[in-house]
Amino acid sequence: MKRQVIFLFSASLLALVLLVFLLSDMPFRALYFFFLGPFRNLFSFGNMLNAAVPLIFGALGVTVAMKAGSFNLGGEGQVYLGAFITTIVALALWKLGVIGMIIAALCGAVASAILSAFSGFCKAKWNTNELVTTFLLSCAVIPIINYLVSGHFLDPETSLISTKKIAETMCLPLILKPSSLNTGFFLVLIFVFIVNYFLTRTRTGYEIRMTGNNELFARYGGINTKFNTILSMAISGGLYGLAGSIAVLGTYHAVIKEFSAGLGWSGLTVALIAGFSPVAVIPCALFLAWINAGARIAMQNTGLTYEIAYIVQAVLFFLSTSLVIKNIFERRKMG
Repeated sequence: MKRQVIFLFSASLLALVLLVFLLSDMPFRALYFFFLGPFRNLFSFGNMLNAAVPLIFGALGVTVAMKAGSFNLGGEGQVYLGAFITTIVALALWKLGVIGMIIAALCGAVASAILSAFSGFCKAKWNTNELVTTFLLSCAVIPIINYLVSGHFLDPETSLISTKKIAETMCLPLILKPSSLNTGFFLVLIFVFIVNYFLTRTRTGYEIRMTGNNELFARYGGINTKFNTILSMAISGGLYGLAGSIAVLGTYHAVIKEFSAGLGWSGLTVALIAGFSPVAVIPCALFLAWINAGARIAMQNTGLTYEIAYIVQAVLFFLSTSLVIKNIFERRKMG
């Protein structure tokens, strides 16, 4: 696992350096801002850490589903739904303060969990491909929320297409001003160890892993594989929903139209790099957040195109996917 992560990091950095020399008129200046820019001040460093929070939540969601042998490709819609439900509930319960904030976050997570669990139910009941159902449901949810955000829930007092902002009493405290980093960062670290403990130390986690490793063997062993398929998808969606909830409560304080674009694929990329290991998700998410932050700062100071970050992510996604496919075929040969 460590070798895989080191290989992916090294290959992506090599691709990054080559691209900078090919695309930039000031390659050494661009590399300086790319590598060191996110660490130059508290604002850049805190925002980089904050950008890793939804990536970690998303990667945990992908990991739980994958452990049960399922893929969740609906992350973008689940993040968006969780954020929207959280915002609506927070606006309604603003008088309750912290209690209302907790209720709002739970409602957002539950809504996304239900959306994802439906795909798990379809797979368990009719053997429907969850790759298709999660993706299609996400594609259906996003325009509906866009319609609501730009229509009935639109805040007329802002120039953005967004809902009204939640009350200050419902917002997570900042921990590294003037950046956007908030206590959601500590919360996601706690969830990493909760998910790791759940998957490795509990009976239900063991049954989920057995369902993913060998469903037929698990079924003969008395494990309810259908239930575990639905449960793992529900947990996966719930974690994605929490990513949206924390984004609203800690960073945006409202739902900005399509703010979740790309988060689903980024979470999947992090999970692939980490080899679906909950603990390894942390450094992998930080690495991807650093790549994005570095590309943004290099663009601001040297004119280097931000698309270089997407290219590096594509390299990571391609290589990590290839390694996963290789491991799957090796397991089948051993079996």
